[in-house]
Amino acid sequence: MVPKELPPAPYPAPTHSEAPEIEIVDHSSRIEELLARYQKCIGQDFAGYRNHVYRVLTYAMHFLEQDESVRSTVETALVYHDLGLWTAHDLAYLEPSEAKAREDAVRQDWGLDIETVVRAIHWHHKVTPYRGPDARVVNAVRRADWIDATQGMFRKGLSKDQVARVENAIPNEGFHDALQRLATEYGGSALRGNLRVLRRVFQL
Repeated sequence: MVPKELPPAPYPAPTHSEAPEIEIVDHSSRIEELLARYQKCIGQDFAGYRNHVYRVLTYAMHFLEQDESVRSTVETALVYHDLGLWTAHDLAYLEPSEAKAREDAVRQDWGLDIETVVRAIHWHHKVTPYRGPDARVVNAVRRADWIDATQGMFRKGLSKDQVARVENAIPNEGFHDALQRLATEYGGSALRGNLRVLRRVFQL
């Protein structure tokens, strides 16, 4: 006896669900202009740092739901957030990065709230949520940087697929290798260098 054909299901059979779209941001005139001034200083690490900035911007603007009112502030903070590694040749790079941002804000008349920019730089390695002024922007940058700094080990609410899309679209260009090289160069060894970063950059 041939079984009757079953009627079609009212909904398609479930399949592996895709992660929600994440808007890739791989170009910004503001970032290009601000970074270009430091290309010679950053040297061989320029492509890696530039792409790190764009990956973190992509994550941060996703968390901020593409809020255009804060985009320039976020972009500016990200250009400067690790800059002290190259301008000051120091693993305790937060203060030199902040100082460069303040200096350029005056020289170039950005028209931004420099305190918001500096807070985003200063707290971007904070382990726990930041609860001070400008918390929305600071925490978006903080969460975004944690994702890229750990290469997706910590995803801060994003899926593996979302992180993979960003990493595929904006290649690493040796950024994380450069961080370890600088830790060795500036610290005398990778161990001492990374310990200095932990003591002087990471905050609870």
